[in-house]
Amino acid sequence: MNTKKLVSTAKDLASVHPAFLLSELSTRLPEDIPLPELYRALSPHLLALDLTAEKTGGDYRIRRRTMSAPYTLSEQEKERIGSFFSKNRVPAALEKAIERYITKKVGKPWDDPVILERLRRSVVAQKNDYWKAQKRRSLSYTKGYSVLGYLAYHLPVYFMQSEHLLYTLAVAGLLKPEMNVLDAGTGPGVVPLAIADFYSRLDHARAHVTSVERSDEHIEAFAFLTQEFSNKSPHVTIDPPIRADIRRIPAGAAIPDNIDLCVFSNVLNELSDLSCDQRADTVMQLAQRLSPDGSIVIVEPAEKENTVQLRQLARVLADRGLTIYSPCPDLWGTRCDPSRCWTFETQEDIRPTRLMERLAQCDEPFRYINTDIKYAYVILRKDRTVQHPYRVPPRAKYSRLSKLHLHINRRINVIAAKMSQELGDKKTHVFKLCDGTAAKPVYAMLPSYHETASNEGIMTAPYGAVLELRNVLVRYNKAHDAYNLLVTRDTVVSAPLSGNN
Repeated sequence: MNTKKLVSTAKDLASVHPAFLLSELSTRLPEDIPLPELYRALSPHLLALDLTAEKTGGDYRIRRRTMSAPYTLSEQEKERIGSFFSKNRVPAALEKAIERYITKKVGKPWDDPVILERLRRSVVAQKNDYWKAQKRRSLSYTKGYSVLGYLAYHLPVYFMQSEHLLYTLAVAGLLKPEMNVLDAGTGPGVVPLAIADFYSRLDHARAHVTSVERSDEHIEAFAFLTQEFSNKSPHVTIDPPIRADIRRIPAGAAIPDNIDLCVFSNVLNELSDLSCDQRADTVMQLAQRLSPDGSIVIVEPAEKENTVQLRQLARVLADRGLTIYSPCPDLWGTRCDPSRCWTFETQEDIRPTRLMERLAQCDEPFRYINTDIKYAYVILRKDRTVQHPYRVPPRAKYSRLSKLHLHINRRINVIAAKMSQELGDKKTHVFKLCDGTAAKPVYAMLPSYHETASNEGIMTAPYGAVLELRNVLVRYNKAHDAYNLLVTRDTVVSAPLSGNN
């Protein structure tokens, strides 16, 4: 088969007809090729041609892609979402579904002392394994009590984390009225469950969720939990997971070719046998299925090694043609150095679940309470859009963060993104800064006695916001090989007024 001729013929037909049948295309080719074989040959090229394919009878209808307007949250929807987050707890219905699944799986009540002790051992084993050097980890959460321990300890935080990320996408205008979502490495269905819950507060949005998972134990938990919990949102359809390893998804897997949102949630860091380039291969194989205005979200735990590796992965993916939408800035149009980039988002702690509280009724209760929401994430796009298109104007009087060594003990002006929430305390507020140029970490330091209305923006601005800091004092921290920008009562912090997009 002449693939070049096939692709050019499809391109010519699409330029004249908004939709056509694959059989029509077949008549224009010199060879008589069966339609299923023709579809398999054309399918990898549909995205690049801005086309979609839909099976209709024994044929396929090929259409031009259409861009969807973003879904805009109403004030009522924002109020519902805000009310949910203010409670800082997993929905009671999900807690009960997890308890019922454990009871069903072990054949005894979930709160039986013997079962609780087995869950404790599983949680401790997982935590001990997690803190090993990454190449020595054996994290899998794929058998027996390892899955149940995951449900008890990890799922509540990851579920709430996913809700926060969905809200981030909604506020940014990255959700559509109708979404095709792919969750790669879904585990017991954390992301699909969060989507079902989040969409239950939206009036007109719809989502269809496809997942990929290799573990039979996780797929069993997925089926139970989504059946028990997700029916609360009639506008969300959750398909059974495709049983496959995300590193080697079969060519015939039923993955949509017009994905609006592809999620890798706390999964790529567990592929410890893969190099950064190989993890990028894993992402890029699914990026081929992304719609032109779709998004990829990769989220990992906030632990330093995971976070730095995520930033390095994002850099590799950017080199392969994807665009980093957020949170990383590109203020000077330079290639960043992520080798020491430990940045993460934080949210309010959640309330422990009833299961956590029962597990904590022991001599070492701290081992079984997991309520911190801290996560590193990156949103990637194919359409070159970014959250903050600001570029520092030519000849502007701002110092790059990579040049701070030239200004030690001097006052300067900088423009940078706020890349952390509070890292300090009540006496001294500390926030990580980045402008895409620095190889060494840079922090804004604001002593409480220097707080003014003019500099409070460093505290109130959201994660990822681009800020102008005028009249900051440069200090070098030799112990940590980092730079501190001292924000004083003479410093003005604001959003930059203008720039080149």
